[in-house]
Amino acid sequence: MVTKEELPACPVATTVNLIGNKWKLLILRDLLAGTKRFGELRKSVAGISQKVLTDNLRALEEDGIVVRKIYAEVPPRVEYSLSELGETLRPIIKVMEQWGTAYKARFEET
Repeated sequence: MVTKEELPACPVATTVNLIGNKWKLLILRDLLAGTKRFGELRKSVAGISQKVLTDNLRALEEDGIVVRKIYAEVPPRVEYSLSELGETLRPIIKVMEQWGTAYKARFEET
């Protein structure tokens, strides 16, 4: 987890540091729909490698945005979901979706 001293002074920069890369946003988008297993995320986030998915999930977990639940089964089952803090990103990502839809519609009109 990032320490208070490591956080940028700008709140927008803080948000971008936590969720600003392409992969994190797509992972969060998929977790907004509900709990997912690693394999489900890998299939739904097109183009992501296993290592990059693992690294991003670990970072999101470390920052308190994603919760990882491990089931004591053979083979082990691991599920990922948004934490309570992660759920607070829902309106932000929804607005990003709406903006993206409106932006794409501008090109369809021409």
